[in-house]
Amino acid sequence: QVQLVESGGGLVQAGGSLRLSCAASGTIFSITSMNWYRQAPGRQRELVATITSDGGTDYVDSVKGRFTISRDNAKNTVYLQMNTLKPEDTAVYNCYAVIRLARSDFGRGYWGQGTQVTVSS
Repeated sequence: QVQLVESGGGLVQAGGSLRLSCAASGTIFSITSMNWYRQAPGRQRELVATITSDGGTDYVDSVKGRFTISRDNAKNTVYLQMNTLKPEDTAVYNCYAVIRLARSDFGRGYWGQGTQVTVSS
């Protein structure tokens, strides 16, 4: 059984910062990509940031230069540092990780429960 538990969301004023965390637990052999998605009311879910097992990162254009994704492989944890937040960043943020349970496992995706980020103007 694998679980992803997120934390760090909340209410912040525009221009402020938040740091999200997502910790994976359970029988884990390895974690390939770790990702943050977000979904605002009335909008489609979008991929915000990705980090690969070797540390490669990618971001949606709207957050480049403001958000930083990182991971601690020893703790099976991914972080999203969000700076210079804007009201349009308001959304539920979910982490998604591709996890292998054993050496012979190709891996499958797991979702966290989501954490609300609200940015007031």
